[in-house]
Amino acid sequence: MKKIYLNLKRFDIPVSFYGINKIGVKEEYGSKITKGIEELALDLPVTIFFQESNLLPALKEAKKTHIGCQGVHYDDVKEGGAFGAFTTFRTAKSMEAIGVKDCLIGHCEERNHLNKLNSFGGGKGDINLILNEEIKCAINANMEVLYCIGEKMEEQDRKYDVLRHQLETGLKDIDLSKITIAYEPVWAIGPGKTPPDREYILDIVKFIKSVVNCPVVYGGGLKLENAKMLASIEELDGGLIALTKFGKDFGFSVEDFNEIVKEYEKGLE
Repeated sequence: MKKIYLNLKRFDIPVSFYGINKIGVKEEYGSKITKGIEELALDLPVTIFFQESNLLPALKEAKKTHIGCQGVHYDDVKEGGAFGAFTTFRTAKSMEAIGVKDCLIGHCEERNHLNKLNSFGGGKGDINLILNEEIKCAINANMEVLYCIGEKMEEQDRKYDVLRHQLETGLKDIDLSKITIAYEPVWAIGPGKTPPDREYILDIVKFIKSVVNCPVVYGGGLKLENAKMLASIEELDGGLIALTKFGKDFGFSVEDFNEIVKEYEKGLE
């Protein structure tokens, strides 16, 4: 079964606050998007990753859609442990307590953040070890994990080594039945960048599956322009959507989301 993921990043910030949210503020955002997607006639399962403030409204609307959080802390509460010593951090158990079943870990934006923190200490740490702990916490909280991996421009000449390390270190001692991999070609993400072609993506997907026995989705942006191409890759198990509009009117809408998924479904026929 192919899977569709939707990462709404910080799309909760209204336009008046320099964000791109044109849907509504506060609880309206999570509930409106979830309800809108629930009403679509989609054949594929959809998981939406929301920001903290929108999780509860989204969970109330969700009947068939999976609702996920955008990452968890690398430590958590435990029996006999520090039940409340996690101020400022979103723990996996706190997400489980409100009903969240899915988690996004290792997104290139999270990796950039961890790399910046790492640079303050001389850059000698391996952030994949932190991501491994986050994944363990998520699975311990009964979540399914979308684990993102990908190579930067300066890593392309050794991309297989980079990806293998991210997989083997990030997923060390992990129950792989709870994992889906999202491949992000970091070098191709952003305005004016040239996305990888079908052959490149197929090669990477085959490589990932030779290292770990997990479903793999395209995390570089499932769009209207590449939906049929991505659907034609039998080895690929779905895609990750973020923006649905680009350029001057960039943003997200349920209507555009529906159009992308329908185009992807056509490519599967």
